[in-house]
Amino acid sequence: MPRLHVGLLVAVAAIALLPVPPALAWGDEGHEVVALIAEANLDPAVLKKVRALLSADTDDLTAHDIASEATWADKYRASHRETAAWHFVDIEISNPNLDQACFGHPAIPAGEPASAGPTKDCVVDKVEEFAEELSNPSTDPEEQVVALKFLLHFVGDMHQPLHAADGNDRGGNSKKVSASGQRVGNLHHFWDDVFVEQLGPNAKSIASDLITHISKADVQAWSQGTPSDWAMESFEVAKDDAYGQLPSPSSKGVYHLDDDYMATATQDVATQLSKSGVRLAFILNKALGRPQ
Repeated sequence: MPRLHVGLLVAVAAIALLPVPPALAWGDEGHEVVALIAEANLDPAVLKKVRALLSADTDDLTAHDIASEATWADKYRASHRETAAWHFVDIEISNPNLDQACFGHPAIPAGEPASAGPTKDCVVDKVEEFAEELSNPSTDPEEQVVALKFLLHFVGDMHQPLHAADGNDRGGNSKKVSASGQRVGNLHHFWDDVFVEQLGPNAKSIASDLITHISKADVQAWSQGTPSDWAMESFEVAKDDAYGQLPSPSSKGVYHLDDDYMATATQDVATQLSKSGVRLAFILNKALGRPQ
């Protein structure tokens, strides 16, 4: 299990927070960290295939390295709102039901690729669908690139606790929170960005540090289970810590997060990013590790 340096835990109290619009699951930095951890855990032959697929990408929304492509799905969503629901699985804290959060697991329209819909679907289903496409040698080459890019992003999304849980607050977007001496923001943004920023100055340094704390036993343990299992694991983090450790709100409805909450959440984020990177590598190794 990754452990934070003492200096990082001390730094948690010093958070620079600005008001932001409703957040995405992990900011770009978090998704880049996940991709870099995955890259370090890919089999050499699979890494070569991933790079070849990304180099064939003609979309100019992002650069075509693995870290940049992990941010593509958020940028694509800006002009393709039909993909918005695919980024989360809002399992209700008060009545957890994965099937309900996945809209009953709708089937892909007959003869259509996974990127064609349906609009109402969840991140768990989309990870499974795109992984199946990526592993199928008969998948159209352009769709295979799209499947890879969605996987690079969606495996990260399902490990952001507030994209796997909802407390009737739009995954924390409607909950106002503050830290000592800081302006009010929203809970989702803290989990997307603020706690990630406490881990290091940039994605490369964060990923490098987390990789050193991931043991072979961690890789073996985290590579077990299914996307549904991983989503429920993220849900438990949200229930126990993201929501469960919240203090009572002020008379103005603002939750003031103390240093203990900050430290716990930052450690949770370090662990979730690490698990996500390992599991992304596991999915890609399985899908692309076949003989060509």
